Amino acid sequence: MCSVKRLIFVPFDQLHYGYGALAGADPESDTLLLVESAQKIDSYRQSNHRLHFYLSSARHFAQEMTQRGFEVIYERAPSIPVGIATVRDRKNVDEVVCTTPSTFGQQRILTQLGVKFVDNDFFLTPRALFDQWANGQKTYVMESFYRAQRVRLGILMDGSKPEGGQWNFDKENRLPPPKNYTWSPYLTHEIDEIDLEVGREIGFEPAGTWATSRSGARAQLKNFVDNHLAYFGPLEDAMTTENWALHHSLLSPYLNIGLLHVSEVLEAVLARHAKGDIPIASTEGFVRQLIGWREYVNGMYWHLGVDYKNSNNLGATGQLPEVFADSAKTQMRCVGSVVRDVAERGWVHHIPRLMVLSNFALLAGINPQVFLRWMQESFIDATEWVMVPNVIGMGLHADGGQMMTKPYVSGGAYISKMSDYCKGCKYNPKLRTGDSACPFTTLYWDFLDRHESQFASNHRMKQQYFGLRRLADRDALKARASEVISMLEQGTL
Repeated sequence: MCSVKRLIFVPFDQLHYGYGALAGADPESDTLLLVESAQKIDSYRQSNHRLHFYLSSARHFAQEMTQRGFEVIYERAPSIPVGIATVRDRKNVDEVVCTTPSTFGQQRILTQLGVKFVDNDFFLTPRALFDQWANGQKTYVMESFYRAQRVRLGILMDGSKPEGGQWNFDKENRLPPPKNYTWSPYLTHEIDEIDLEVGREIGFEPAGTWATSRSGARAQLKNFVDNHLAYFGPLEDAMTTENWALHHSLLSPYLNIGLLHVSEVLEAVLARHAKGDIPIASTEGFVRQLIGWREYVNGMYWHLGVDYKNSNNLGATGQLPEVFADSAKTQMRCVGSVVRDVAERGWVHHIPRLMVLSNFALLAGINPQVFLRWMQESFIDATEWVMVPNVIGMGLHADGGQMMTKPYVSGGAYISKMSDYCKGCKYNPKLRTGDSACPFTTLYWDFLDRHESQFASNHRMKQQYFGLRRLADRDALKARASEVISMLEQGTL
């Protein structure tokens, strides 16, 4: 029997030859294993965009590593443990190694199989270093972490002070979508035989929206830096039906499966900024997402523990409304448009995720675990470490405020200000009662009413509760909120 000295297991979210267990891999002594798990595929079935991206990227990576001289085993198996065990026995393997996994579940499974771990360096912040920061905080404020990151990594610093004289430029980065604006183009990626093969297997026709190879991911990075970075900041919170991506990078899917590493994205952005023609508000805004929020969310996923995803501090019990499966099941132009975009591409940017989808789920009292499952199934860049803190902590405030000091809730006024969704909509964002009242506005005030005992003493919400107590129509508001929830459940809202 042919024996393998060392088998390197490569999860489908660690597709980079320069990091983790692959950093020192040798084609002469190491064999690579990728396992296409039927169990995992079933969990991705809701979004064929995500499933196609996941499978085709892995197969492209296997092909690339074969071209680099490695023996690559691409094993199809009922599950990852079965696949590893089968190959280990078949090849008489001495040792199985893997980069430390990105989720609790996979770490537990691989530990039980006796896999040896190599430190995970797909992030700039080692887990021990994040824990050191978190253990020294009274509250886990991302801004504090971000500033420490800037200093530690020496990014956008002028000596000991931040470049541009301030740490963030949020106030400059809140413009609504402009009128008569020409949006810079995004790439359509070449579709090759691997893409077509995967598409045939799962019954999906790829459109070239998402690259499935490292070369395609690098092309996406270059396009962002060359054509979008300069305009990213001011419009990063805007939402419009006229353009699905605005000036967003579209790099999160590639970062989250390893086709791009955070360090190379950071290097490209800073090199472009150094030329002197990129506004600091745009560069800083993107850097904050990259080394601030993304690293913070990953750190919080591990720091808060395996049971965090089961949090439901507000006791929300609502089930997923039909509109999340069919955008035609609502007359709300904002929710319908965003759900349709997710169905068409498996992606919308962070503000529709937070201020439309998550805001609506929170206001409507949808169970956080039900909504989390939908988000994980629907988005092309979904992975557990990303979605759990973003949904449970930031989006639905289901953790009792461990991550956010107040809920991210708003009525229709915010959506009206930051988007064009309200134009032509049946509902009026200025009204909270009556048949034409915007459901966001109605449910916003009803949410404050329902949870007054929990949030009235929150110093960041005193103004909202001052406004609530001045309302003369609270009874009518409650009645309309009940109607809204009933219509939502019936698919007639």
